Amino acid sequence: MKQQPSASELAILKALWQQSPLSAREIHQRIEDQLGWSYSSTRKTLERMQDKGLLQAFEVHGLKVFEAGADKVETLAAYARDFAERVLEIKGPVPASFFAGSGLLSDAELKELEALLAQGDSATGGSNKGDRNE
Repeated sequence: MKQQPSASELAILKALWQQSPLSAREIHQRIEDQLGWSYSSTRKTLERMQDKGLLQAFEVHGLKVFEAGADKVETLAAYARDFAERVLEIKGPVPASFFAGSGLLSDAELKELEALLAQGDSATGGSNKGDRNE
């Protein structure tokens, strides 16, 4: 898996997972209240995320738009595994019930996530300690 996104990068990915593609201005409008950033900070973060492979950019009618380059289910599984190991000191599979009631995942994505979490470390690239970019 690619490097785990920071909390601010995750906010951008979540906006793109909900609707995609989006322009930089549209992304900024969706995260502005949450992060309190200027538009230029959003643009710079989008550039860095492209460099990391977390985003893909292309042009539509002359406007640069972005799509998530990070898979939603894999990213969330890595976050769950990291939280379980680092914070809760849980070794082994993480229960998918952790995500019950999430508005971010469809039923199919929840089943996919459950399968990834049941596989443990091998599915999410192992422990992500030291890989976080926050």
